Amino acid sequence: MKLSTQADIDAAEKVLRLSWVIVFGVILFSVFTVTPLVEASTPDGWKWSAPILPLVVDVAVVISIRVDAIVARMGGSTSGWPVALRVLTGGASIALNIGHSALKGDWVGVGVHTAAPVVLIVVAEASLKWRREIAAASARIEAERREQAEERKREQREREERSRAEREAEREAREAREQAARDAEREAREQAAAEREREREHAARIERESREHAAQLAREAARAETEREALRIQAAADERREKAEADERERIRRAKEAVEIRRAKEARQVADTAASKAAPGPARSTVSAAVSTPRPTVSATVSTPAHDAPAGEKMTEEAARAAVAEGVREGRSQRQIAALTGWSTGWVAKRVSELEGSVAA
Repeated sequence: MKLSTQADIDAAEKVLRLSWVIVFGVILFSVFTVTPLVEASTPDGWKWSAPILPLVVDVAVVISIRVDAIVARMGGSTSGWPVALRVLTGGASIALNIGHSALKGDWVGVGVHTAAPVVLIVVAEASLKWRREIAAASARIEAERREQAEERKREQREREERSRAEREAEREAREAREQAARDAEREAREQAAAEREREREHAARIERESREHAAQLAREAARAETEREALRIQAAADERREKAEADERERIRRAKEAVEIRRAKEARQVADTAASKAAPGPARSTVSAAVSTPRPTVSATVSTPAHDAPAGEKMTEEAARAAVAEGVREGRSQRQIAALTGWSTGWVAKRVSELEGSVAA
């Protein structure tokens, strides 16, 4: 018998349960057959116990075979004493069922009464075989179920692993996209910062160049102003030098004129002296008066407000030089000229010496 599905096993179990009908009928028949034999050999007063013996023997046969089936289903061994028990109970059941007919020499009765215990024994053995087959099929189906369950679990684990791998891959892809987005954002920020830095550097360079250009312009303007100032100072110096040279020439000219005037005056004085010595007395007085009349006029000219310094004030150098030259021409003393110009007698003496040196040259 080959059972391939649990449905087949369940159907076999249902059919096998019908064997209990056979067992019950055989046991009942054995009780009816064996009881008269047991009563014949039982003392008076105990004849009521005659049905117990056939019942016990047949039940022992059923129990032994049923227990063997259970042990076989569990994978245990049914050899040894279980076999002896089955043989003993089976033989006892046959002997009890045919005993009464055998004692009477009724061999037909022996054959008839043999059928019931033989059927019980064969049914029991067949049930054992069937239950072993059912147990093997159950074990195989259970193993297949376990394999299928393991396969389903394995497939479930594989699906879970694939799902987990897919989720992991998706998570890694999402993280990669997020990382790429963050990198792109960071690069954009860095580029923007670099662009702002370049703009700041460009603005700073332009501002620096502007400041340098302004400073250059300022330096050039300052240099130009310095050059203009130097030119102006040089022009003023040239002008002062030219003016000083002109004044010096004028002074020399006046000094020369003063020397000439003095020499002419001395010559006139010498002439007047010679004439006075040659002429009579009244005539000398007249000549002396005539010769000496110009001096008050010259003195008045020298001491005019245009040449005299106010009391307590000092003439300018140019006016003082002119006054020194006029004083020399007028024959004034150095102290008088110093009092007139407001300069020191040393300065007047130096100017007089310069005039005399230039005249002598």
